[in-house]
Amino acid sequence: MAADRWPAIHAERKALIADLDKVTEEQWATKSLCAQWSVRDVLAHMTATAKMTPPRFIGKFAGAGFRFNGMTAKGITGELGASPADTLNRFKGELAATTHPPGPLDAMVCEAVVHGEDIRRPLGIAHTYSAEALTITGDFVTNSNLLLGGKGRAAGLTLRPNDVDWVKGTGPEVTGPMISILLALTGRAIGLEHLAGDGLATLKERVA
Repeated sequence: MAADRWPAIHAERKALIADLDKVTEEQWATKSLCAQWSVRDVLAHMTATAKMTPPRFIGKFAGAGFRFNGMTAKGITGELGASPADTLNRFKGELAATTHPPGPLDAMVCEAVVHGEDIRRPLGIAHTYSAEALTITGDFVTNSNLLLGGKGRAAGLTLRPNDVDWVKGTGPEVTGPMISILLALTGRAIGLEHLAGDGLATLKERVA
C-alpha cells in the first residue's frame, strides 16, 4: 500500500538531516550531481517537493507558465532562506510531512534516495540506504521514462545488484551496488564507476 512508503521516506529524510548537520558553511556551495544545482539547491528542492500537494502543483505549474523547470527553479528560490542553516531548518520542518505532488508515492522514495546521493556523493558522505528504499526506487525508475528516463536506459538489460535481492529485465547483465545502478539509470555518470558486466557498455552509451 502507498501509505507504507512513508516510513521509508521519513527514515531517509532523518538520515540526510543527520548527515547535513555536520556540513560546514563552505560545503553548502558544493556542486551537486544535478547540473546547475549546488547541494544546498537540491535540499531546497526537496523541501519544496515535500510541501507540494496536487492542487498546489497545478497552481504553481500554471504560475510558472506551464514550464516544469521554471516551477522547480521558483521552488528552490522560495526554500533557500537566508542562509544554509535556514535551508536545513526548512527541510527539518518537513521531516514528518506526508504531502506530495501528483503521481505515485514511490516517486517520493526515489527522490529521497537519488537526491540524497546528489547531495552526499560530492560531499564525500557515505550512507547505507535500506533495501526497501533501494528496491522501491529500482522498480519506479525502471518502469517510467518521465523526467528520469530510467525505463529507456534499462531496456534490453538485466540489472543484477550485488547487495540487495532484486533483479530486473532480460539481456546482457549489469552488476554492482544497487545505488550505483540507480544513479546510472537516472543519468548520473558517476554511478557507472562501480558497475560491471556485458551490458555495461550499452548502459554507458545511454548515460553519456
